[in-house]
Amino acid sequence: MSLRSIIKCTAWAESIRRIAIATSMAAVVLAPAWQSANSAELKEINFVEAVHNLGYINLYVGQHAGIFEKNGLKLNLSAAGGDTQAFAAVLGKSAPFAIGDATMVQMSREAGGPGIVVGTVVQRAHYFGVSKNLPMLTDPKQFKGLTVVTSPEPNTNFSVTKKLLLDNGLKPQVDTKILEVNPGTEIGAMLAGQADIAVAYQPSVSSAEAQGAKVVFDFASYVGPFCNTGIMVLPEYAKANPDIVQALVTSFEEAGRLVYADPAYAKKVARLEFPDLDGAIVDKAIDAEIKYKIPAATVVTQADAWNKLMEMQKFLGNVKYSIPMDQVIDNSYAIMAAKNAKNVMAPK
Repeated sequence: MSLRSIIKCTAWAESIRRIAIATSMAAVVLAPAWQSANSAELKEINFVEAVHNLGYINLYVGQHAGIFEKNGLKLNLSAAGGDTQAFAAVLGKSAPFAIGDATMVQMSREAGGPGIVVGTVVQRAHYFGVSKNLPMLTDPKQFKGLTVVTSPEPNTNFSVTKKLLLDNGLKPQVDTKILEVNPGTEIGAMLAGQADIAVAYQPSVSSAEAQGAKVVFDFASYVGPFCNTGIMVLPEYAKANPDIVQALVTSFEEAGRLVYADPAYAKKVARLEFPDLDGAIVDKAIDAEIKYKIPAATVVTQADAWNKLMEMQKFLGNVKYSIPMDQVIDNSYAIMAAKNAKNVMAPK
C-alpha cells in the first residue's frame, strides 16, 4: 500500500494502533557513567525504526549509553519493516516518533496530511553496491545490462538506484532491471544469483563481504550530503509535548557526537545489536559507516542535504516539492540541541 493510500484511508490508519510491529528487540543497556533519572520520572514512549540496520547506530549508541534516560526518556523500540510502514505508525498514532525516509512527511503534507521532521539521523545515502562477480564500477553507465536488487519503491535505496540510472541515460527495466525484495533481504537475493548487484546497507554489506562478495559502488560518495533518514512526528504531538521532542532530539545530537568521538564504543554497541554476526564483520561495518560519514554528525537538517533528497524525489515523481523546507522541517529543536547538548563519555 502506498503512503498516499495510507493517508487517505482512515480505517487502515486506525488499524495501525492494533497491529504489532513486525520486528522488536530487547535493548541491552550498558551501565551509564552518570546517575540516570529515577525510573519513575522517565517518560516512556514508543519509537519506530524503519529497519534494524547500522545506519541507525546513533540510535543504538544513545540507548546503550543511557543518553535517552539521562534526558528523561525510555524508548520502546520496534522495527516496522520499511519507510512507509514506519511513518504509518506515526500517522496511526501507535508511536509518536519514527525514523525513516523523511520523504514520507513531504508526501503526506502534499496530500493534505500531517507530519514534520525534527532532525536528521543519517546524513548520507548509506548504500553500497555489492556483488559476487562484478569488478569495481567506476562509471554509473556500467550498470547497463545488469540486474540490481533493492527494497521496493518508494524505499530510499530503490529511489537512489533509479535516480542514478536515469541520470546516466539508462532506462529502468529496459537497460537495467531492478528487482524489488523485502527490505533487508537484498544481499540474500544477490548471493542466490537472482541479481548481479545488491544495493544494501550495513551490516549486511560487511556480512556479504565475509561470504566472498565485495563493494563495487559507493552511493554515499556519489550522492554526497543527503537527508537519508529523519525523525518524523505529528505537529500536534510536538505542540502538546515540546519537552519530549526536545529531549529526544538532544539525545540524538549527543549520541551522534559520541559515535564519532569513540568509534570503539560504537563497535561495542553494534556487536550487542547484531549478536548473530561475527564481531569482525560488525567492526568493519562501523568503520565503513564512519569513513563515509553516514551517521549524522549533528541532528540539524542541512539545506543542501534536504534539497538533494527533494530534487531526487521530485525527479522520480514521488513529490512535487511544492511545500518548502521550512514548512516541513522544524529545525528549532535540533538547533537548540546543537547549542546545549553535552559531549557524553562512553560508559565504562
